[in-house]
Amino acid sequence: MKKHIKKYFITGLLATIPITLTLYILGTFIGVMDKVLKYVPPKFHPDTYLPFHVPGLGLIATVVLIFVVGVLTQSFLGKKVVSIGEWIVYKIPLVRNIYTGIKQLVDAIFMHNSKNFKRVVMVEYPRRRLWVIAFVTGVSEGEVQSKTKIKTINVFVPTTPNPTSGFYILVPEKDIVNLDMTVEDAFKLIISGGILTPPEQVGDNNTNNAAQTDAEIAESGHF
Repeated sequence: MKKHIKKYFITGLLATIPITLTLYILGTFIGVMDKVLKYVPPKFHPDTYLPFHVPGLGLIATVVLIFVVGVLTQSFLGKKVVSIGEWIVYKIPLVRNIYTGIKQLVDAIFMHNSKNFKRVVMVEYPRRRLWVIAFVTGVSEGEVQSKTKIKTINVFVPTTPNPTSGFYILVPEKDIVNLDMTVEDAFKLIISGGILTPPEQVGDNNTNNAAQTDAEIAESGHF
């Protein structure tokens, strides 16, 4: 009897925890977005004209606000305002460092010309025969490339379970193993610590000569 009770209880947890957490996260997110309405003048506030509060209006208002900011930023005057604002931010030491780092990361993720960030690879790190999932961010250029004798690739190695932090590494192009998994699947794999393994996909990417045999590794002298 105890065995069956435990089995049913665990089954119930597996069924209720995901939906409960999902609803909680959505409710929290919508609640935070609804706080945006506090800054709307009363004559423009939806609650002034509605008999009851409608959850989610803050989310709609936030989306509209982001869209309007995007339109204004694209204009000549908007670009000038942004330029002046960034000039002021860059004059503040601590704020400048935080803003610059976040801006560069956001630009790398969302800019259309940063397609290489969408590429998932596997590299040996922090030593031979230890592998990590990484994202290609571009081809090494400038001084960091001129100081090396071989062509290197910029990769970002995220940490588990927080993939927003990690390491920037210059890896020889020949030592990179291309993967066919999507960025979303790679993030699931990293965040879960390997628990959520995506199904294997067959693509054009081939595992190159980075996957060396033990004999080759021993002969090269890299351990």
